[in-house]
Amino acid sequence: MTTPAHPSEPPASRPLGVAAIGYAFMGKAHSNAWRNVASFFDVPAFEQKVLVGRDAGAVAEAAAKYGWAESATDWRTVVTRDDIDVVDICAPGWMHAEIAIAALEAGKHVLVEKPLANTLAEAELMTAAAAKARAKGIQSMIGFNYRRVPALALARELIAEGRLGIVRHVRAAYLQDWLTDAQAPMTWRLRKETAGSGALGDIASHAIDQVLFLLGDQVTEVSGRLNTFVNRRPGADGMEDVTVDDAAWATLSLTSGAVASVEVSRVATGRKNSLQIEVYGDKGSLLFDLENLNELGFLDATAPVREQGFRRILVNEPEHPYLDAWWPQGHIIGWEHTFTHQVRDFLLAIKDGSQPSPSFEEGLNVQYVLDAVEESAANKSTLTVVRH
Repeated sequence: MTTPAHPSEPPASRPLGVAAIGYAFMGKAHSNAWRNVASFFDVPAFEQKVLVGRDAGAVAEAAAKYGWAESATDWRTVVTRDDIDVVDICAPGWMHAEIAIAALEAGKHVLVEKPLANTLAEAELMTAAAAKARAKGIQSMIGFNYRRVPALALARELIAEGRLGIVRHVRAAYLQDWLTDAQAPMTWRLRKETAGSGALGDIASHAIDQVLFLLGDQVTEVSGRLNTFVNRRPGADGMEDVTVDDAAWATLSLTSGAVASVEVSRVATGRKNSLQIEVYGDKGSLLFDLENLNELGFLDATAPVREQGFRRILVNEPEHPYLDAWWPQGHIIGWEHTFTHQVRDFLLAIKDGSQPSPSFEEGLNVQYVLDAVEESAANKSTLTVVRH
């Protein structure tokens, strides 16, 4: 593909043109964000131009439902259109690298769902393409949407302000139960060639990114283990082999000296979408659970012992991150709002010409950790050094 001499810049007379690729679970979540973000936040003008999917009838129906002006089945044609300035990639991970690199080379700003790619090699190619495009004013970002949970954004602020003192250890557990039933059918998420990995890439990527995000730290060494509890599941043509993990565990050593434990599972009976995070410092501690995403537990260990104890912060005040745009105090927000915040931040970065976060480089750092966990598990090693 020929790289344009200059990045595609919309004339001042027209809004940014947005294309989304993928219309299922993540496509629906991202579409909801694009449809609503300008109603609550002051963002650059844009238009939902086209939604892309492989099934012409289904994507046309989704486009009409989600507010897109048109639909298409050929992403290659869409990412080179002159009226498209932003490409939002919600397709499965095995498609990320090809689409993102093509879009960046065509001069389009790119938002891509996590994890960055299915393989480390693909992630490195994407990061190199993003760096090259950035030199021409083209922005890119990876969609770790939980950074946009107001309670977790507040947690990061409290840690940065020193309210916890020296952070010693972190516990992150992301637990789901949608694969608990051994008769749950095969999907692309259970095949290594399409998913890359199982719970590791799907939800451990979120947990690891939160460790790095909250602490502003880097992982140096890991020890990991993977396990598949149900090895065969019913498919369209009979029983099929599951080729990814159901659960993963890892211990992470951080540059600061802190240690983090990460546990993820898609067979944790009774846990629907529980990302539990605990951060322990010498002056305080924080508790969070995604199933109660408007709440943050905070213990101030500098208070007199007779007054100490975790207190519940209802993160719904205008002074809290993102919340001055939403409802009066106490009127809680939900999971879908994190994607709205994500689109808001990405659009403002495009407007300002600044590098949005998390960048592809940050996504690559997570990928290095995931790769090290897999290596440690495969080698039954107690320690694997993380590349940077």
